[in-house]
Amino acid sequence: MKIIVSFLSFFLVFISCKKEQKLKLLEGEWKATMQVSENEILPFNFTILKQGESYTMTIRNADESILIDEFNFYKDSIRIQMPIYEGYIAAKFSEKEIKGSFIKESLDRVVPFVATYGEEPRFNIKQKSKVNISGVWEVIFDYDNDSKAYPAKGIFNQDNDKVTGTFRTNTGDYRYLEGVIDGTNLKLSTFDGAHVFLFTANATDSTLNGTFYSGNHSIEKFRAKRNEAFELADANSLTYIKEDYDKLDFAFPNLDGKMISLSDKEFENKVVLVQIMGTWCPNCLDETRFYKDYLKENPNNDIKIIGLAFEYAKTKERAFNGIERLKKRLNIDYPILLAQYGSSDKVLANEKLPMLNHVLSYPTTIYIDKKGNINKIHTGFNGPATGMKHEEFKEEFNETVEKLLK
Repeated sequence: MKIIVSFLSFFLVFISCKKEQKLKLLEGEWKATMQVSENEILPFNFTILKQGESYTMTIRNADESILIDEFNFYKDSIRIQMPIYEGYIAAKFSEKEIKGSFIKESLDRVVPFVATYGEEPRFNIKQKSKVNISGVWEVIFDYDNDSKAYPAKGIFNQDNDKVTGTFRTNTGDYRYLEGVIDGTNLKLSTFDGAHVFLFTANATDSTLNGTFYSGNHSIEKFRAKRNEAFELADANSLTYIKEDYDKLDFAFPNLDGKMISLSDKEFENKVVLVQIMGTWCPNCLDETRFYKDYLKENPNNDIKIIGLAFEYAKTKERAFNGIERLKKRLNIDYPILLAQYGSSDKVLANEKLPMLNHVLSYPTTIYIDKKGNINKIHTGFNGPATGMKHEEFKEEFNETVEKLLK
């Protein structure tokens, strides 16, 4: 916490001084590493470009590109704000090096960060791959913790030494992963401005035994076996309305402080999708982009979407700022209400929506028909990184909405 306070103090000085920044960052390819444990670092590559006095940073994870365009400088110090998310990099810099930390203030998390100029591979390889992990894997994470163990589906493609793919869980996916097979050692990583994920494993052609590092605050063991037929639980069966309830009911404030409820006149006789989400959640961001594009491509006054944001920002003001930032950056027209701040704990979230058996995942979408009845509840979101599963989701979504509109 002292580190975060010191960075905040520094940037308050920066804002008040606003002195001319003379040092420059070299344009071109850079490689970054983040220290996730005493012995493990997470690597990723990015490009820095300059237009006039403004910089952009483009992070690459497999097929994903993330554009970052908020840079603040003061003498030899730099702050790079992540897009939409509250996290930022605060560091000292020279032409060829950026050295500091990736910080999430609301969660009191600080991960050491170093980036150096030059084109280098994401992972260095010592020997050619001895196995091929392309295909589908049945995975168990945190298997040595009976109360927290959970299943996942690994989907990978290997081309010589290079590996891409993701892990799907019942609550979403682990983003675009990119890495290598070094002999029999699997190494995968992603950094998307919110998630700091590193996966390492010993691989055979039929098994994986490894470790999952989420930033420097969480470590889970995982194991996997090949199973082309493996599938996770039906995403439409995990969350449901309790027998004692017949409707979804809530009242939460929008950005103007006005309380919004499903009983409001604007939602009468409409198909309504209620999106349980958070501005800190990349899967929620993917889903929000999908909903925005759907409404733009299929204008129809008979369908409404409402976002319910469960924020870990420590104050109401910062939570509302996060919602406003998301809406402006993505040009979102539908209302996003503040359902909770100070924690994204799912147990607490369930207290705000007691008619549900549980809030299992951010995101979760509740489909409501024109009579106000819940048609189905879809847990999680299969984002673009999941390939065919994402395409299947889009087809199912379109079919469901068309039926409800009829």
